Amino acid sequence: MPSIIGYLSPDIDGQKLQVQIDQLKAAGASKVVQEKPSSAKRNRSQLNNLIADARVGDTVVVTSLYRLADNTKHLLAIVESLNAVGVSLKIIDNDIDTSTHHGELLRLLLGAITDFERQVVRERQAVGIAKAKQAGRYKGRKPTAMAKTDEVLTLITQGLTRQKIADQLGIGVASVYRILKNHTAPKKTRKKVQKKPVDKPKRVERKPTREPDAEQLSFF
Repeated sequence: MPSIIGYLSPDIDGQKLQVQIDQLKAAGASKVVQEKPSSAKRNRSQLNNLIADARVGDTVVVTSLYRLADNTKHLLAIVESLNAVGVSLKIIDNDIDTSTHHGELLRLLLGAITDFERQVVRERQAVGIAKAKQAGRYKGRKPTAMAKTDEVLTLITQGLTRQKIADQLGIGVASVYRILKNHTAPKKTRKKVQKKPVDKPKRVERKPTREPDAEQLSFF
C-alpha cells in the first residue's frame, strides 16, 4: 500500500521543529524521517535513505523547498531520483505536487533553470578570465600534479612511501606512481658476449726419423 512519508530538516538550533511535524501530519504523513541538526554543511543522509527505500506510489512530503534542497540543481536531482522510482513529491508551502500535470511542468522548468544557471556561471567565468588577462593577472589553471615532479623525486629519495608523498603534496597516489615511472631510467640489460671458440692448434705428427744404415754412409 502506498505511503505518505514526511521529510523533516531541522534548523541548526532545533527551532520550529514541532511546527514542521504538525504540518507534515496534517498533510497525511504516517511516517516522518528526520535529519540530525548539523553545524557543518547540510547532511542529507536520511533523505538519501528515504529515496532508496521509497516504493512506487509513495509520496514524499516536505514543508518547503528550503527544507529539502540546497539549491536548484540539488532540487532537480531529488525530483528526478523520486520520479525514476515512481515516487511523487509534495511541497506544502508552495502547493506543489509532482504527481499532477503542474508537477511535471515544474520538473521541466527546474531543468531549464538549472541549465540557465550553469550557462550564467560559465559566462561570468569567461568575463572574469578576460578581464584578468587584460590586467595581466590571469595565471591560468592551477598546476597539476606533474608540476610537483621535483618534490616527488626529492621525497622518494628520503625514503617516504608513495602514499605518504601523495598525502603530503595533496595529489593522488596514482600521480606519484606516474611521475616515478616517467622519471626512472630503465635498467640497461647487459648483452651477453658470446665468446668465439678458440681454434686449437692442430697437432702435427712427426714421422720418426730413420737412421741411415751403415752401408749407406760408407763411401768405400
